[in-house]
Amino acid sequence: MDLYKYELELKNKNIKYIGGVDEVGRGPLIGPVVAACCVLNDDFYLEGLTDSKKLSEKKREKFYDYIIKNSTYGIGIIGPEKIDEVNIYEATKLAMKKAIKEVQKQIPLEHVLIDAMPLSLDVETTSIIKGDSKSISIAAASVIAKVTRDRMMIELDKKYPMYGYKSHKGYPTKKHIEAINKYGLIDGYRKTYGPVKKILGGE
Repeated sequence: MDLYKYELELKNKNIKYIGGVDEVGRGPLIGPVVAACCVLNDDFYLEGLTDSKKLSEKKREKFYDYIIKNSTYGIGIIGPEKIDEVNIYEATKLAMKKAIKEVQKQIPLEHVLIDAMPLSLDVETTSIIKGDSKSISIAAASVIAKVTRDRMMIELDKKYPMYGYKSHKGYPTKKHIEAINKYGLIDGYRKTYGPVKKILGGE
């Protein structure tokens, strides 16, 4: 798969500032949803870059350092209270828009490539299904978003090691469900999510 295809098509139309947008954290029971928007430098090249979920943690960390040094990027974070208020789909859109605005403060963004999600913006957009494995800009954004959120979970793990956030990153694994049944809920859980709802309902 040519990861530069979408970017090259736009650059051939003299569109210079192309942002890739992706999010992480729709499924977890705790913490925020995190989106990133990334405009890569013209000479950007990173062998092996693809959808962050397909990369090892070690590789993601290494790639993250290279990407942030060789791009203009923005991060959007929407917390659990807002997720409960508006639902995860809408919260994801808000996180993406926040990330895009952060980039627009730095450069005149002309086109945005988005992973799957349709967004109404003041710039032109292309929504790409499985975009994080089809567009280099979206793949880069997916790494920034994933590393940012994972680091937040690792910090939380230091405070509450008994929940195992470092390993499951807040996703509803068997161990995670067992831990919340045993120790209860701390701040930051998404109250509208099934397993959390059950505990709050006294089941």
